[in-house]
Amino acid sequence: MSFPLGLDTTFQKACLIVAVVMLIWDTVEVGRNDAANLVNTVFGARVMSRRAAVILAGIAVVAGATLSSDVIDTARKGIFDPLALTSLEQALAIYVSVYIVDTVLLYSYSAFGMPVSTTACLVFELLGAALAIQANTVMWPKAGRVIAGIVCSIILTGFAAFLLQRAARGAIGGRSKSLKALLLHGGWVGGGIAAGLCYFLLLKGMKNVGFVVSLNDMLESSGVSSVVVIVFLWGIFSIVIHALLVIFGKKAAEKLFPTLAVLGMFAMAFAFGQNDLANCASPGLSTYALLETQSIEIGTEVDIERGFLFVCGLLLVIGMSTKNADRVTRAQVSTGSMGNRVALWAPEWCLQIARWILSFRTEGPALAPRNNITETGKTMHYDALRASVITSVAASVIATASSLGLPVSTTYVAFSAVVATGVADRIFQRGDASLKLGRSIWVVSGWFISAIVAAVAAGLVARTIYHLEVWGIGACLVVNFLVRRYAARRADIQERQVEDATFERTHPEAFALEDEANA
Repeated sequence: MSFPLGLDTTFQKACLIVAVVMLIWDTVEVGRNDAANLVNTVFGARVMSRRAAVILAGIAVVAGATLSSDVIDTARKGIFDPLALTSLEQALAIYVSVYIVDTVLLYSYSAFGMPVSTTACLVFELLGAALAIQANTVMWPKAGRVIAGIVCSIILTGFAAFLLQRAARGAIGGRSKSLKALLLHGGWVGGGIAAGLCYFLLLKGMKNVGFVVSLNDMLESSGVSSVVVIVFLWGIFSIVIHALLVIFGKKAAEKLFPTLAVLGMFAMAFAFGQNDLANCASPGLSTYALLETQSIEIGTEVDIERGFLFVCGLLLVIGMSTKNADRVTRAQVSTGSMGNRVALWAPEWCLQIARWILSFRTEGPALAPRNNITETGKTMHYDALRASVITSVAASVIATASSLGLPVSTTYVAFSAVVATGVADRIFQRGDASLKLGRSIWVVSGWFISAIVAAVAAGLVARTIYHLEVWGIGACLVVNFLVRRYAARRADIQERQVEDATFERTHPEAFALEDEANA
């Protein structure tokens, strides 16, 4: 692509500037919020530090982003039909409005430590903006397919994660580092996890890579089904893992599930780079192509260069390293924690619903290991067994969706896996159960709220920009700035309140002494 010169109007020039700046900004915001989905398991299990996890996951994100063109095509022209628009300005208003709404929405959710689906936000922003500009442009069958894919991915992830975690926990229990237990069950449990990661990431997630294309063609021509391939890989990995346990003994037992958790994180980060790049790159790259060609028909068919995708992948990694990303990670880890005390916030109505649900729970012990403290005094929120299940199931679902060109929600998939494995481990049987469940209810409620806000706000912004052009862009950017400032201030206040409430629950004796002194 060459730099677009000779733009016809001031409005087009303004759209180009906003698109380039917002592409950078929005990509950072996507990395900021979805970072929790990539590193929360290995960080919560204390397998790696957050900084080391971000670096390793970042490498996979950049690699996956460079191979993400199928999903970008779905996002940039699969939700509405740009060819049905009557002018270039209409298309520009839609794409620019998506960025203005998306940046403030993602920033606000991240500031409060709330994981939100960047995919769902993009889909509903495109729907709202397209409806506001020209309703007949919406491609309802394709949009419905994407939304149905998101919903099905949540259900599939939850179901698979619950069953796999209950089976693994039933076989191994809390002895995930015991050589005796792993010699009996480590092979088939670890082998199944490794086989799933290998098949879905390699043959589904990387289906456009040269040697993978040849391998898929060979399997298809030979008539070998997916089930046969997975079972074969399962058997191979089971034998290899068992042999390693026999040869290296206790050292291999201690490293088995931590290693699988890290591999799962790497696979999930690769799938994330493939899938979620569409959420931040497609509006900006589409705007660039439209202005370069001055044609809606040609602009939506221009190929995206790998160099652009590579740079976007680097921007995702920058977002993963920010303060708000750390806040999202800590909140999501605590929501699925096997520990007794967690630092979380949820509105009172969510807590009341949680208490009502928990009133029906049956008596029985939690299956997760007792809360562990590391040598450095850090709380272990997951054990490595559960961490490996979460990452393997989530990565498999996301990689499969990417291979189908569906921009499925990494947030929904990852959060579903965390909660489902937590239910399988019966983490709501002890400690701050109502707070963890209440937070889960609040997060899911936030997903519905974000979809409504995204559609309505994008529609209003698109109409404003289309009719007021440059003045409309300026006014919307001012509102964007003011809303972000307000969200940041309120989020900091809530963070301090959560810290105080957690300290009060953890150290009640300190407040009892203070009350006596005041009396």
